[in-house]
Amino acid sequence: MNFVEELKWRGMVHTMMPGTEELLAKEQVTAYVGIDPTADSLHIGHLCGVMMLRHFQRCGHKPLALVGGATGMIGDPSGKSAERNLLDEETLRHNQECIKKQLAKFLDFESDAPNRAELVNNYDWMKDFTFLDFARNVGKHITVNYMMAKESVQKRLNGEARDGLSFTEFTYQLLQGYDFLHLYETRGCKLQMGGSDQWGNITTGAELIRRTNGGEVFALTCPLITKADGGKFGKTESGNVWLDPRYTSPYKFYQFWLNVSDEDAARYIKIFTSLSKEEIEALTTEHAEAPHLRALQKRLAKEVTIMVHSEEDYNAAVDASNILFGNATSEALKKLDEDTLLAVFEGVPQFEVSRGALSAGVKAVDFFVDNAAVFASKGEMRKLVQGGGVSLNKEKLTAFDQTITAADLLDGKYLLVQRGKKNYYLIIVK
Repeated sequence: MNFVEELKWRGMVHTMMPGTEELLAKEQVTAYVGIDPTADSLHIGHLCGVMMLRHFQRCGHKPLALVGGATGMIGDPSGKSAERNLLDEETLRHNQECIKKQLAKFLDFESDAPNRAELVNNYDWMKDFTFLDFARNVGKHITVNYMMAKESVQKRLNGEARDGLSFTEFTYQLLQGYDFLHLYETRGCKLQMGGSDQWGNITTGAELIRRTNGGEVFALTCPLITKADGGKFGKTESGNVWLDPRYTSPYKFYQFWLNVSDEDAARYIKIFTSLSKEEIEALTTEHAEAPHLRALQKRLAKEVTIMVHSEEDYNAAVDASNILFGNATSEALKKLDEDTLLAVFEGVPQFEVSRGALSAGVKAVDFFVDNAAVFASKGEMRKLVQGGGVSLNKEKLTAFDQTITAADLLDGKYLLVQRGKKNYYLIIVK
């Protein structure tokens, strides 16, 4: 496979240095992408860079994932309006290990192949670098004029941040530039990749290599991913969409992809999956013929959820979705863990009831009118039950005075009442 051609049809090339394609055609190339380790999980904003490394390895080249332990202590001014918090070494090491586990789902770190992936941390070569050595060996090669001309610096200096730009952040491009130099000298790394906002930092590295030892290296960036409506990709009302299930459940992760617009699905399926061009073209045709069936979104959500989590998590997410939107059974409902149950029914009306109300058993008609006001009156409930329009835990209520006990509770504390096809109510027994 031709790496650049692969990225181009996927819409993943923003800027590329002349000569990059020629280099990739003549030899196995080592390239790196930098990853910020300020959290112990990646989020989907990292995925485009990770997919670049995945395609790179599939095309026979050697990927390096660089965890910016040193640069993470400083903070990149690119696209930021405020200086970030600095991390201690223990936190950085913890974050690095967690990130490597996630990356292992995308990259081959374990085989004996000559292009197996490696994880490197710039803290390892920066921690013993003295300020005087850095000023002498790195700083003297790049002029302040060169650094000041960078767009990321200009934006901060021109008043987009209240506090201007600290010296710490100003040195960031030199530190990132030195990473490229170090990996070039120690691992023969000739290509750096990243988001288009990193172009200034990447070219500083290429310039540093040229000025220190005359070496020629290359750069390739991908576009910053956006939504069709101009909104920020990967952000929801509750924050980032994380790859770690502790922060974003597989169900919510799956739902994020399932709910993207048609226009976004057509772009994202190229960027965030490894499906072939032919498969994606066939899916796009299928989707155009029946958009209401959402073929693109369903396949996108499936591919990304399995890649990031597992097939088991994907199947559980589909089952959970069917509970709300399909004809799922009470058995499927009972299989949900508590976190997924709450995620599925987030936003539906909820009632809290004391456990004492169920202790001796209670008639449904009393419970759902007096204890939890699901129905306005007992007469209304009686009429709906007789018409087959009320379900408890996904099973039709056959009698309005059916006795409800603690044995009916899901996860020992929940009851799910359904009025008609679409109205759900969650009762929490405490």
